[in-house]
Amino acid sequence: MRKFYVFILIAISVAACTSGRKALDQGNFREAIAKATNRLSQHPDNRKAQDVVAKGYPMAMQFYQEEIDLALSGNDPFKWNTTLSIMQEVNRISDQIRQIPASRRLIPSPKMYTSELADVTQRAAEEHYVAALSLLDLQTKEDAKQAYRHLQRCTTLVPAYKDAVSLMNEAKDRATTRVVIEPLPAPSMRYELNADFFYSELMNRMNQLYPEQSFVNFYSPEEAEQTQLKYPDLVVKLNFMDFYIERPKHYEQERSLKREIEEVYEKRISRDSVRTEKRLITVRGKMKVMTDEVYSAGVVRLDITDFQAKRSLLNNNIPGEFMWQNQYGIFVGDQRVLNEQELAILGNEAVLPPGPQDLFYEFTRPIYSKLVQQMNSFFRRYN
Repeated sequence: MRKFYVFILIAISVAACTSGRKALDQGNFREAIAKATNRLSQHPDNRKAQDVVAKGYPMAMQFYQEEIDLALSGNDPFKWNTTLSIMQEVNRISDQIRQIPASRRLIPSPKMYTSELADVTQRAAEEHYVAALSLLDLQTKEDAKQAYRHLQRCTTLVPAYKDAVSLMNEAKDRATTRVVIEPLPAPSMRYELNADFFYSELMNRMNQLYPEQSFVNFYSPEEAEQTQLKYPDLVVKLNFMDFYIERPKHYEQERSLKREIEEVYEKRISRDSVRTEKRLITVRGKMKVMTDEVYSAGVVRLDITDFQAKRSLLNNNIPGEFMWQNQYGIFVGDQRVLNEQELAILGNEAVLPPGPQDLFYEFTRPIYSKLVQQMNSFFRRYN
C-alpha cells in the first residue's frame, strides 16, 4: 500500500512538471507556457496544461507590461534595451501559443509586438551609440574596447545606424594592443644552428590565438614596417641562453635471463595413441644491451617590454632539455625467455646520433609549449 501512495505522489509530481504548473507557481512564465503548450501538442485535452495556459498567459502579459512600465519610468541609460528584451520575450511566448491549435483555442489573440518593436529597436541602438561616444572620449584602450562592443550591439540591432560602422573601426584601432615579436638571435656560438622554424611556429600560433579581429595583434619587424607601425605598444624579445650538447655516451650491460614457461608436449599413453599435456620448463639466455645517449639542454629567456616606457613587464627563463637515446643488443640462448621490451631492443640497430640542428629542434619542443602558455597568459589580459 505504501508503494502505491509513493507511486501516486510521483505521478502527480511528474504531471505537474510536464504540464508547467510548478514553473507557473514559481513565476517562470516562459518555461510554464513552453511545457504546457508542448503537453497540449501531444494531448490537446490535458486539463492541467489547459489551466496553465489559460491562467498563466494573462498573468505573464500583466507582469511583462509592468516590467516595461518600470523600465521606461526609470533612469537606466539602457532602458530601451531592457524594454526590447521584454517585448521579444512576449513575442516568443505568444509564438508558442500561436503554433499549437489547442493553445490558440484558449488564447485566440495572443499579443505580438510588431510596429512598436521597430521603434524600440531604434531607441535601443541609440543607447549603445551614445554610450560608445562617451567611452571614446575617455581615450583609454579599455574604454575603447567597451565602446567597440556597444557599437557591435548597435549595428546588430540596426545594421546601418548613423556612422556606427566607422566608429567601430576607430574603436577597434584604439583598443588594439600591437605587439612586435623580434626574431631570435643565433642560439649558440658553438654550433651552426637555425631558429627560424621556432620563430615561425611561434608567430603562427600567436596569430591563431589572437586573430586580426581580436584586441591583440602580433607583428614581425617586417610586417610592422610594411604597415608603418613605428610605435608598437609592446615588444617581445626571445634569446636562447646556454644551449649546449654533451659528448655522446655509450653504456653496455650484460643480462642473464631466466624464465619459466609452459610447454605443450605429446605424451604416449599406449603403443597407438598419444595425448597433449602441459609442463613448466626453464628457459635461459644471455643478452648484452648497448645504450647510446646524447644530452642537450638550455634556457629561453622571454622578455616583454613596454615600448614607450622602456619598462620590462615580464622577464622569465624557460628551461628545456632533450635526451636522445638508442638501445640495441645481441642475444644468445632460447628466444622464448625474451619479453616484449627485450625483443624491441634486439630489433634496433646501432645508428649515428642526430646532428646539432636536430637535437636543437627536439630541445625546443617542450620549451615551445611552455612559451606559448606563458605568452597567452600574459596577453589574455589585453584582449
